[in-house]
Amino acid sequence: MGRAERAIVIGGGIGGLTAAVALHRRGTRVTVLERAPSLEPVGAAISLAPNALRGLDVIGLGDDIRALSAWQGDGGLRAPSGRWLSRTGAAAAEERFGGPLVLLHRATLIDHLAARLPPDAVRTAAAAHLVDPGEAGDPGRPARVGTPDGELEADLVVAADGIHSAVRRALFPDHPGPVYSGFTTWRVVIPLPGVEFASHETWGRGRIWGTHPLKDGRVYAYAAAVAPAGEHAPDDERAELLRRYGDWHDPIPAVLAAARPEDVLRHDVHHIAEPLPAHHRGRVALVGDAAHAMPPTLGQGGNQAIEDAITLSLVDDLPAYTAARLRRTTAITRRAVRVARLNMMTGRVGTAVRDNAIAALSKAGPALFLRGFDGIADWRPPRPPYAAQRTRTDEGYED
Repeated sequence: MGRAERAIVIGGGIGGLTAAVALHRRGTRVTVLERAPSLEPVGAAISLAPNALRGLDVIGLGDDIRALSAWQGDGGLRAPSGRWLSRTGAAAAEERFGGPLVLLHRATLIDHLAARLPPDAVRTAAAAHLVDPGEAGDPGRPARVGTPDGELEADLVVAADGIHSAVRRALFPDHPGPVYSGFTTWRVVIPLPGVEFASHETWGRGRIWGTHPLKDGRVYAYAAAVAPAGEHAPDDERAELLRRYGDWHDPIPAVLAAARPEDVLRHDVHHIAEPLPAHHRGRVALVGDAAHAMPPTLGQGGNQAIEDAITLSLVDDLPAYTAARLRRTTAITRRAVRVARLNMMTGRVGTAVRDNAIAALSKAGPALFLRGFDGIADWRPPRPPYAAQRTRTDEGYED
């Protein structure tokens, strides 16, 4: 945006740190306020598609992250028996979208981003709340943020405080907020020496599983299943995974055998079903899950946060930011919800029809995995080295 002299970023996750780095590179004095005692994220891996990698190019980080790509050769979509429903490869994905898909640990990305900020820019154990959003047209009314050490003033506040954003509630108190998406997820990152496999996602009845290699030699595995909100295993979550996926194809049993109960993270999935009226108010901009939390079925949550952050640093004002982001992220969220309905189908007949249709469609053209990124992975930032181009979305074209 038109250069702010002073910016405060609430939240030290991927979206918040990307915004902080992008603004810092434009000459803005940035303070990141993170309520956790450290920046080490609670989570597992993140998949970065070419759209997010192009965004990271703007802050000089894209090639460093591309070098961490571990996907080589074939991969695709499987049935629990191991039958391939749809196959593709890293080269085909790169050719279709002009760049690789990179899977890496979230902590690795956080470390790369934090290293590009001044040492005193990030304050941890610093809970923050919005006191006054300020008024963009009134130079005498900056935004004000409360902290345990007193209030801070800023020309711009970037709210990257996640799906349960307190800033979003303060800006839009009548918005209903996130809703339960109908399924829960598990995530595991572990060493798995001596086990070879092709990167894959497996769809069953009301359940999915994914297994992917990381550059550092570890394996990232995730699962999702239809379940009541708030449900937890009666014993431990590894045991729950064994009950649900223990008889699925290799290497799933090997992953479960190598995992310890403490290696397994479980979280219910929520998303923002009703779009916000805007992604800004006053001098405050919402980014990432605070603005448009979506199911992980397209792997775009963190990618869209990066797009948000880069766009915010480049537009002339906050209304332009909303104009650039609201329609696109709404369309992608709706697509992710539709994909969730497809891969979380529970009926036996419907699941069989789905699987046969996927196999037939994949023989006739690009794999379903690649089709799912059309209109998403081709996004380019509105500045060099990328010119602003028309980008296809579910609901039309937008700059």
